[in-house]
Amino acid sequence: MLKTSWVASANSAETDFPLNNLPYGVFSVGDADLRCGVAIGDRIIDATGLEAAGILRADPDADVLDAPYWNDFMALGPKVWAAYRAKLQDLLAEGASEEVQDQLTTYSVPMSEATLHLPFKVAEYTDFYAGKHHATNVGTMFRGAENALPPNWLSIPIGYNGRASSVVVSGTEVRRPWGQLKGPDMDLPVFAPCKRFDIELEMGAIVGMPSDGPVTVQEADDMIFGYVLLNDWSARDIQAWEYQPLGPFQAKATATSLSPWIVTKAALEPFRCSTPHRERVLLPYLEEPGPMLYDIPLSVSILPENAEKPEILARTNYREMYYSAAQQLAHHTTAGSPMNVGDMLGSGTISGPSKDERGSLLEMSWGGKEPLTLADGSTRSFIEDGDTLTLSGAAQGDGYRVGFGDCAGTVIPALDDPYKRG
Repeated sequence: MLKTSWVASANSAETDFPLNNLPYGVFSVGDADLRCGVAIGDRIIDATGLEAAGILRADPDADVLDAPYWNDFMALGPKVWAAYRAKLQDLLAEGASEEVQDQLTTYSVPMSEATLHLPFKVAEYTDFYAGKHHATNVGTMFRGAENALPPNWLSIPIGYNGRASSVVVSGTEVRRPWGQLKGPDMDLPVFAPCKRFDIELEMGAIVGMPSDGPVTVQEADDMIFGYVLLNDWSARDIQAWEYQPLGPFQAKATATSLSPWIVTKAALEPFRCSTPHRERVLLPYLEEPGPMLYDIPLSVSILPENAEKPEILARTNYREMYYSAAQQLAHHTTAGSPMNVGDMLGSGTISGPSKDERGSLLEMSWGGKEPLTLADGSTRSFIEDGDTLTLSGAAQGDGYRVGFGDCAGTVIPALDDPYKRG
């Protein structure tokens, strides 16, 4: 049920940011410094200002929101996360005193006037391949339906280590990469701009507590602070040449775009659901003690350059994942790898069972063999320069929604020659 607020715009059934949500981000206004903020309706509460004024502090003895990221706050742990959120909801709830309303209005800005930045400092980034429909589609394209899933896929969350340095916030332009591609002689490469640039619709789980050694699935779930939308930009032709025998490398290094708001695990609690039926019994360390996925409808849209409005390419749901973020995180720790505050896990492409639920253009166009026809009459197998791709998502409650803000990026042309000097 909608929790009502004295911030009128937070009570709309259409807003992503009701009192039920209160996601955390980083913002600036004009040339001012970056500050930590909380989204409520069409405004941003200046959490850094509230802390400095002594109105709302997470730690009574130290400033944790005076840096342009939420990492120091996350490091305080789940009890502080819960207490801070509860106090913030009290301050913003309908019925708060006029004094409180005046204070929080003073320490807030219209969202339309703010620039949003990455909400946390990404420590390390791991991306998984944990969507069964996506893995089956891709495997069928390249190996045939009878060998679509690798032998280990139903037993292990497969992943690779990505680049934290190329993680960017929604709205950042993405330049088409150069790389080695298969040439006319299929055994020899050429160096050229990517011709098969793609997106992957994913969710990112943010680690809020460190670990040193293996953790259980329940412990892993307790460590997760919140979630963002994630676009794993992918150069499919670079990937096709490089991926054997060690998997993706430069094909995934161009950029990873994130939505600007961290939706806390607490805000998503009403939307928990179970992972799908297991076709193979998992090893005991991966067994889940309860529902570990979330029912979050998601979509992908495209806005071609000079087009008037975007159009939806696909709709799917986070509940389609075969492995939850908690399972991924628990598996990640099995070899003893420490996890850090600010580590991020990409879910892997989220696709559903039908054609209109596919989370990548590789699947939508079936490797380029079935191009998509857009509203303006143009076709797409992969992304063209000037296209803006947007991921959207919001969990649907009773009279309210818990949203993430869009995760968008516009592809700009490749450099003329990245090695030309002078």
